[in-house]
Amino acid sequence: MNKGLGRAAAVAGIIGAIFTATAGVCAFAGDLDKIENIVVLYAENRSFDNLYGAFPGANGLANVSAEAAKQADRDGSPLPRLPPIWGGLTAPGASPVVTEAQTRHMPNAPFALDDPKGLDTPLSVATIDLVHRFYQNQMQINGGKNDRFVAYGDTGALVMGHYDGSKLPLWKVAQRYALADNFFMAAFGGSFVNHFYLACACEPEYPNADQSPAKGLISAVEPDGTSLSLVSNSPGSALEGVPKFVNDGTITPGPRFYAVNTMQPPYQPSRVKPARGGDPAYADPGAAFTLPPQTEPTIGGLLSAKGVTWAWYAGAWKAALADSEGAVKNPAIRFQTHHQPYNYFAPMAPGTAARAEHLRDGGLNGAEFIKAIDAGALPQVSFYKPQGSLNEHPGYAEVLSGDEHLAEIVAHLEKSPQWGHMVVIVTYDENGGFWDHVPPPKGDRWGPGTRIPALIISPFAKKGHVDHTLYDTTSILRFITRRFDLPVLSGLSERDAAMAGWGEKLGDLTPSLDLTSP
Repeated sequence: MNKGLGRAAAVAGIIGAIFTATAGVCAFAGDLDKIENIVVLYAENRSFDNLYGAFPGANGLANVSAEAAKQADRDGSPLPRLPPIWGGLTAPGASPVVTEAQTRHMPNAPFALDDPKGLDTPLSVATIDLVHRFYQNQMQINGGKNDRFVAYGDTGALVMGHYDGSKLPLWKVAQRYALADNFFMAAFGGSFVNHFYLACACEPEYPNADQSPAKGLISAVEPDGTSLSLVSNSPGSALEGVPKFVNDGTITPGPRFYAVNTMQPPYQPSRVKPARGGDPAYADPGAAFTLPPQTEPTIGGLLSAKGVTWAWYAGAWKAALADSEGAVKNPAIRFQTHHQPYNYFAPMAPGTAARAEHLRDGGLNGAEFIKAIDAGALPQVSFYKPQGSLNEHPGYAEVLSGDEHLAEIVAHLEKSPQWGHMVVIVTYDENGGFWDHVPPPKGDRWGPGTRIPALIISPFAKKGHVDHTLYDTTSILRFITRRFDLPVLSGLSERDAAMAGWGEKLGDLTPSLDLTSP
């Protein structure tokens, strides 16, 4: 969160704001001690409307008018139609191929990507990737109007696409348990920063970035602090092409510098190779895209201090440690180094006991994680990140395979010896650039961003329930904090204080549970 808020600021005022913000959302009847295991399954890049916009009882596409869904051009005027999907819809190597020409003259409205009478691109076909970055997300949200997703995207019409999610196995799981339809990604932008929020509820910092190898990565931002500066010859209309920015970087302007778009871990596996003659377990610290080791407290560190067991299971972690470049490029793996948040933190540096204990191999296709599930050997808190080919990220993965994989994981969890006292949360790191019609709540400088799906799966989950409680990704940390009586991360307190000023309240997932029965 914004360290510039000052952690020495009026403690009594912050605590009062927190109590105000959380009053009513934390009231809960039941015994949380019944929950012995918490499992978080973390997928990629889907807005709620993109997959669950037609879910019965949810706030979906049926609840938005045609007028409210219309996208505006960069000058604020309504677009007469959607621009084409620049470069074509389908990712390289995907079949069937949908060309740019086939996407021209589409109405200014949401559309079904898998409509047989339309683009006929099923859930099993990978689309091209969409821009999903810190400043663009704020420009697209446009103060809550959600009407500039096309204008400040880079794929034309694709941002308005959605699927018939009822064909997905996790849809059927959601029907049996609880689906949260008011759950937002914690931070504006992409995967990198939202993984940090799952670990620490904090924004990664790059001290003195203006005097570092990363100085060229500092974004050029307008005085409003939320918009990128456009070059003079940037297309004036979304119908003419994608916007062009002075410097769409990875770091905010100073005086304190924060990494808001993808940077690489300081430890291997990393997309940055070791320095020549340097430690092969480290990324080159002199490379522009290497983020310095982070030192903010994490939920993992708080769990360890309390004696609560935990682990981050990364699909194909062992393969990536052995050959990072090969695991990244292999289309059957597509390992993503920036999806491993604890690999950025100094307490998890190579050679530490904490790294050996908590950063575990999920195995190829999740095989090692499944073994731990079946053996009843999961720690008290587990995070599972699928390998890239199974994470549903546009550009290199499609929805169906990843959804089937997570449904398989859930099926194993339901048969696990630990199932009787377990809560499983399935969610997505961020929206991947896809439009959603629900405006995010007003928070702080960093978020919340666009709405995403979240499932709460447990013997204690309310069955067939759609939970309308306001949540964001940090609600998972709130739930873990409450269950194990941990100190509250400063980022959680700061967000609560910011949202209290707007009269908003973030829940901790307990409204989806019923622990009153024996």
